[in-house]
Amino acid sequence: MTQTHSSSSSAPVCVREPVAGLGDDSDGSDPDQSEEHTARPGSDSGLGCAVTLDLQISDCDPPAGGWLEDQLTRIAQLAGVTDGRLGIAVVDDEQMTSMHQQYCDQPGTTDVLTFDLRDSQDEPIEGDLVLCMDEARRQAQQRGHDTRLELLLYAVHGLMHLLGEDDHDEAGYQKMHRREDELLTRAGLGPVFGL
Repeated sequence: MTQTHSSSSSAPVCVREPVAGLGDDSDGSDPDQSEEHTARPGSDSGLGCAVTLDLQISDCDPPAGGWLEDQLTRIAQLAGVTDGRLGIAVVDDEQMTSMHQQYCDQPGTTDVLTFDLRDSQDEPIEGDLVLCMDEARRQAQQRGHDTRLELLLYAVHGLMHLLGEDDHDEAGYQKMHRREDELLTRAGLGPVFGL
């Protein structure tokens, strides 16, 4: 069974299909705008988490494509993920609003939706993360950093959900965001959320 988490949702909602293939012709997106990037698992140990990126809209400046996959691969290793697959799709407000309603029964846009595609938490990480570029732009401007760094924060948030973290009460919220900033700091990027 697949579960999804939204940063503004109050509970996980079960869905039946992965969403990494958002760029197929059936969704009405412009295939010329969609860019796919892949990061290979870490070569030092032969193990790691494979991360792919599907940009459904124009990239930000500086570009997230290539950088986002590399950074999330490193952070997953720092979090102890030694195997698995993460698919990232970056969408706009309109797409995110539609998905947020469809999968979480919540109106409006959100920053990230996390789809856990495993049957059990004992299996290697396998998930799809949908990140909202428009929300990342707004939040990055407020926080004073690059949009791609905000997108990475959303991806790390999704990874934390896949690792069993939950932010639906105050204690969980504090713990989860501290862990995100700890991992981002260990990766040399500093505390992005900044509790």
